[in-house]
Amino acid sequence: MYFCRPIFYFATMNITRESIDKLNAVVKIEITKDDYYSNVEKILTDYRKTANIPGFRKGHVPMGLVKKQHGKNVLAEEVNKILQSSLGQYLTDEKLDVLGSPLPKTDDIDWNSEDFSFEFEIGLTPEFDIKLNAKKAITKYTITADKKMIDDQLVNIQKQYGKLTPKNIIENDDEVTGVFFNDNEGIESTATFTLDKLKGKSNLKSFVTAKIDDVLTLKTKGLFKETQDLMTYLKLENETASEPDIEVTFTISEINSREIAELDQELFDKLYGPGNIKTVTELRAKISEDAEKQFVQQADQKFLNDVTEFLVDKTKFDLPIEFLQKWIQTAGEEKLDAIQAREEYEKSEKSMRYQLIESKLIVENNLQVNFDDLKAYTSEMIKTQMAQFGQMNPTEKEIEDIVARVLSNQDEVKRLSEQLTSKKLLDFYKESVIYKDKKLPYDAFVKEVYGK
Repeated sequence: MYFCRPIFYFATMNITRESIDKLNAVVKIEITKDDYYSNVEKILTDYRKTANIPGFRKGHVPMGLVKKQHGKNVLAEEVNKILQSSLGQYLTDEKLDVLGSPLPKTDDIDWNSEDFSFEFEIGLTPEFDIKLNAKKAITKYTITADKKMIDDQLVNIQKQYGKLTPKNIIENDDEVTGVFFNDNEGIESTATFTLDKLKGKSNLKSFVTAKIDDVLTLKTKGLFKETQDLMTYLKLENETASEPDIEVTFTISEINSREIAELDQELFDKLYGPGNIKTVTELRAKISEDAEKQFVQQADQKFLNDVTEFLVDKTKFDLPIEFLQKWIQTAGEEKLDAIQAREEYEKSEKSMRYQLIESKLIVENNLQVNFDDLKAYTSEMIKTQMAQFGQMNPTEKEIEDIVARVLSNQDEVKRLSEQLTSKKLLDFYKESVIYKDKKLPYDAFVKEVYGK
C-alpha cells in the first residue's frame, strides 16, 4: 500500500516520493535533456578545442568525432552531478532524517536516451520517546583505595627511590634488565622488571642464579602475572597481547638489588615538593587521594556503559532492517553478500540504536558541542597536562597558542569533540537518571563488575 505522493520540482526536474511505510520510501527523480544539455555541450566544445587526434588540426576535430569518443562519459558525469545535487537538496529541504545513504534501485541506465528516470530507496529514522527513569536504580560506583593498595603503593615508592646495587648473579628479589627477542615475530625490546612480576615457580627458577650475558629461553604465555606487563615489556600491540604463546629469548644485560628508601622527609620532598608532606600518615592520605582521582574515570565509564545498556534495552522502536542490511552490503570498501550483511547488522544493531538515542538526547537537551566549548575544554586539558610536568602558571598566550595548534588538526578536533560529548552526556545522566551510590575498594569493584 502506498501513501500520498508529494511532488517537488528542482529546475525542470520532477522529484516524487512514495512512502512504503513509516520507515521506508522511494524517491524518484526525472531528469530531462533541458537539465543537462547546455553543460554537456560546453564541456564537449572545450574538449574539441584541446583534442589531439591524428589527422586533424588542434581545434578542428569534428564535433561528431568528439561526441563519439567522449559524449557518453560526459553525459553520465553531468547527469550524476545533477542527480546527487538534487537528491541531497531534496532530502535537506524536506527535512528527511535518513539512515545510511539512499540506494539506487537499479544501475542499469540506457545512456542513449535523452530523458532519464532514477529511483532511490531510503530508510527513515523512527520516531520514539526516551524515558530516563528506570524502575530499578542504576548503580553508580565510587572506587576507594583500601589499606592493601596504599601499602603496596608505599612499597613501590620505596623501591623506586631506593638505592641500586649492581650484581652479577640474580637472586629472588632482584631487578633485571635485558632484551626480549624473537626475529619471526618482530620482537626486540629492552625491559627492566623485578622478579616478583613473574608468574609461577618455573619462570622464577629460570631467572634465579642466572648471570649477566646469559640467554634465557622463555614462553610468553603465563610469563607474567599481569597480561599488561607482557604487553609493556615486549612492546606488543593490544590486539596481539592476549597471552600469545610464542618463544622468546631474554639476554640479561644488568642485575641490581634495590635497597628500599626510608619513609623520611627527604623522600616526601622528592615526591611532592619541600614541606608539602611531613608524615607517613599525610603521605598515605595523599596516595589515597591521587588513586581515587584516577578511579573516577573508570567508575564514570562503568556508569556511562550501564546507562547506555539501559537506554538501548528500554527504548523501543522499529528500524528499516531490510533497507539497512542492503545498505551495509555496499557501504564498506568490500561488497558483502546478503548473509554477511545480515551478520554485520546483527553485530552493530545495538550501537546503531544507541547512536539514534544519543543524537535525540543531545538535540532535545542542548548538549551539542560548539567551538567555544571545545576551546575551553582543550584549554583546561592542556593546563592539567602542563601542571603534571611542573608548569603551574603558564600564560594565557601560551595556552591559547597550544590550543590553536591542537585544534588545527581535524583528527584531534574529532577526538576531543567525542570526549566532550561523552562528558556532557555523563553529566546529564548524573542529573537525570535515578541511581544508587555504591562504594567499593578497587579489587572488589573489579571482581563485582568484571568477575575477576
